[in-house]
Amino acid sequence: MRFALFATCIGDSMFPQAPQATVTILERLGHEVVFPDKQVCCGQMHANTGYFKEAGSIIANHVRAFAPVLDGEWDGIVVPSGSCTGATRHEQSMVLEHIGEDELAKQARQIAKHTYDLSEVLVDVLGVTDVGAYFPHRVVYHPTCHSMRVAKVGDRPYQLLRAVQGIDLVDLPDAEVCCGFGGTFAMKNHETSAAMLANKMTNVLSTQAEVLCTGDYSCLMHIGGGLARLNSGVRIMHLAEILASTQDEPFVSNVSFAPDSLAAGA
Repeated sequence: MRFALFATCIGDSMFPQAPQATVTILERLGHEVVFPDKQVCCGQMHANTGYFKEAGSIIANHVRAFAPVLDGEWDGIVVPSGSCTGATRHEQSMVLEHIGEDELAKQARQIAKHTYDLSEVLVDVLGVTDVGAYFPHRVVYHPTCHSMRVAKVGDRPYQLLRAVQGIDLVDLPDAEVCCGFGGTFAMKNHETSAAMLANKMTNVLSTQAEVLCTGDYSCLMHIGGGLARLNSGVRIMHLAEILASTQDEPFVSNVSFAPDSLAAGA
């Protein structure tokens, strides 16, 4: 199959290891991945903050960049982010309708039907849970709010993680409670956000996990920042990074908080 990759703005500008790992997984499984070079942001941050007009122009660009999926050029659009997947499905057409772009809104709804979180592509589209990954470390998974409540990825990430060879996957207490990030929420309501983060970190640390994993680097950035300030030793990794690692070819991140010591086989 042939997939278009929506890397997301945070993936493209800050955490490229997530989209890179996504490509690694899909190519290892025998599929082709292309990168539409006109893509930028999905407009979620602007829409969530109430800037619908500004979000509209960004969303219009997204629609144009990924419109070829409607002509069958790709079999689907893969996104290594439950948050951006959810925004594409549930916000884009609403924002476009609000600013009077009805035709673009119609296109956006059609594109949304072909847009999948990475876990959905693997489990639902390709029918795979065991992707051949190997990661011999103690891991705890945090299901992010948008992945659960908007994209509704369900237990797909757990299915994929449980199939990883060598992994010690432990349960996170109060897993479905928000970490306190919420994009601009963390800035506008920083005291509440910090309290929520403290509770999340306490639960993560109680598991004695080596690695905190999620499907959204935005939440990983928030929780990981707190864990780093505590010198906790807990590393953060995207679901894709773990699934991209095999015994013969570990996926080695190019950023400092996922060092070689956590490469598969270490």
